[in-house]
Amino acid sequence: MSDFDDLSLEQALQELEEIVQKLEEGTLPLEETVSLYQRGRALTEHCQHLLDDIELRVQQLAPDADGGQTVVSFEEG
Repeated sequence: MSDFDDLSLEQALQELEEIVQKLEEGTLPLEETVSLYQRGRALTEHCQHLLDDIELRVQQLAPDADGGQTVVSFEEG
């Protein structure tokens, strides 16, 4: 179980923004820089997973011409 499992997309993005800001300052020791970079990569993967899930839900909820619902690709909607 990942420590990201309870993080919403918004929370993960906020933490990722904070990490990027710290890394851009360039004042951290190398060990802390590497650690933050690794956490940032893991957060990026978590965000991508959440976005993939959101895309799937959008596909499943697309309305059809008859007022019902049908599964369509994200690009078609």
